[in-house]
Amino acid sequence: MNTLRHSFKIAIILGAALLTTACNPILRTHGYIPTEDKPQEVESGTDTKATVLARLGNPSVQGTFDEDLQTDTWYYMTAVRQRFAYLRPLIEERTITAITFNEDGQVTKVAEYGLEDGQYVNYVDRKTPTRGRELSALEQIFGTIGRLPTDRIGGGQQDVPGGGGGPGGGR
Repeated sequence: MNTLRHSFKIAIILGAALLTTACNPILRTHGYIPTEDKPQEVESGTDTKATVLARLGNPSVQGTFDEDLQTDTWYYMTAVRQRFAYLRPLIEERTITAITFNEDGQVTKVAEYGLEDGQYVNYVDRKTPTRGRELSALEQIFGTIGRLPTDRIGGGQQDVPGGGGGPGGGR
C-alpha cells in the first residue's frame, strides 16, 4: 500500500512537471535582424543609399507608392512573436524603421515605428457572385443522372471518337 502511494506521488510530480514545461512560451524573431549597425543609427543628411545598403543590407520592403514623388523609402522590419502550445501567436514587439531618400540618394528622414503605432484594418467579407445558379451538394452528386448519352453506349454509332472501343469497333 505504501509503494502504491509513493508511485502515485511520483506520477503526480511528473505530470505537473510536464504541464509546466508545456506552458513555456516559444519566442521567434521574424524579419530584419540587425548585426552590428541598427537601422536607427542611420543619419539624415550624411548617409546615402550606398552607405545604408553597405551597413544594413537589403531592406525588408521598398516603398511602392513613391514613384510619383521625388523620394524613395526603405523599410527595415523586425517582429518578435510569442507562442504558447496550440494558441495563436502573439506579437510582443515590432519595430519598423523607415528610411527616406531624396532623388539624389541622400537620406532625408529616418522614422521609427513600434507596436503601439500599428492600426487594425477591417477586411470586407463580401464575395464576388458567380454566373449561373448555385447547386447544392446533392444536386452536384446526382445532377448527371439521366444525362448520359445512351446512343453512344452499347450498340449505337461505332465510328464516333471515343465510341465503340474493343475489337471491330471502328469499322
